[in-house]
Amino acid sequence: MPILHKDMQLCISLAARPSNIGTRFHNVLYDELGLDYVYKAFTTTDLPGAVAGIRALGIRGCSVSMPFKEAVIPLVDVLEDSAAAIRSVNTIVNDDGVLTASNTDYEAVAALLDTHAVDRSARVLLRGSGGMAKAVTAAFRGAGFDHLTVVARNEAAGTALAEQYDYDWVGPDDEAGDADVLVNVTPLGMQGDEAATLAFPDDRVRAATTVFDVVAFPSETPLVRAGREAGKQVITGAEVIALQAARQFERYTGVALTPDQVARASAFSREV
Repeated sequence: MPILHKDMQLCISLAARPSNIGTRFHNVLYDELGLDYVYKAFTTTDLPGAVAGIRALGIRGCSVSMPFKEAVIPLVDVLEDSAAAIRSVNTIVNDDGVLTASNTDYEAVAALLDTHAVDRSARVLLRGSGGMAKAVTAAFRGAGFDHLTVVARNEAAGTALAEQYDYDWVGPDDEAGDADVLVNVTPLGMQGDEAATLAFPDDRVRAATTVFDVVAFPSETPLVRAGREAGKQVITGAEVIALQAARQFERYTGVALTPDQVARASAFSREV
């Protein structure tokens, strides 16, 4: 751990349930690359005050997680296209008091759809309607997927999300039709109260070709395990969080990471 000093750049995260993943990912790379930065995770009950602190204290960058991805929008100065198009933010960069917001979740999901060569003609069933669901749905639409159904308990949010991208919406107890790709963008499977909950039933998993769980911690959620056991192609939240963090890292520091650096930092971030 380097000795802290007055000129060191500070980057932070804001989340309802902070974890060590981002903190370890960024700090191990700062150390490896000899960068004069330090990263710290926070939560807050005063989002306007927290964002004002970023501006006033010269905090270089901020990762934004649930439930702040949409609420932060009126508090920043500039929205990049990735955030403006979906009205959801996960990254803030501070340039001399000017706060610019973007969404590297969108970028990461789009990259993973390419990396895993997911069939663009596939029928997609996506569960969730929050800020991250917006990024994921937009990435599917941007990648050319025409057949996607949003499954959401909140009818207003679910229909709004589906209509924005010309997709369909159903409630969780409604018949959604067949699906080749299952995508979970809810807390189901996350550590805590939802840890044992399978986001889609077993028969859905067996009928699918690809299972994609955006939950980042743990990386082996019930849905991911079910997908692996059924021999399906699996995309994990660990992949999403590593790629989006790498793009945040570049925005904060100006340093582009190699795939090997991303993989090693991601592995280190999970040694908790």
